Amino acid sequence: MIKQRSQPITRSKWFMPLFSLGMGGVVLAALWLGGNPGAGLVSLGLMAAFGLFILLAGRSETIRGLRGDGRDERFAQMDLQATAMAGLAVIVALIVAWLVAIARGESGDPYDWLLAIAGLAYIGAVAFFRWRG
Repeated sequence: MIKQRSQPITRSKWFMPLFSLGMGGVVLAALWLGGNPGAGLVSLGLMAAFGLFILLAGRSETIRGLRGDGRDERFAQMDLQATAMAGLAVIVALIVAWLVAIARGESGDPYDWLLAIAGLAYIGAVAFFRWRG
């Protein structure tokens, strides 16, 4: 039996540009519904320009790695570390925003529930990977 080796859609050079264009369309729709179609069109234009840049700048190893079609084990490890760093940055920003809000006498919403989601997701992930591994 011959196995076909198909490339996952996220490893196609077209995934990130099309995803950017799709997200631009979603932002356009949301801003249009919110009564601000001009900002929606600007957002769509920016997302389309980013997608075009990612598509055309494909000779760079970094761009190819971000785009998905140039990934290897080394880039996968860098991606994992970058994702962890980005998550840490968001959690620190949420903690600071929550502290500022409660220091002002506000309720701390929505920062408190976002921090709770982050904490529960972390505990759940540790438990899952411990159980799996």
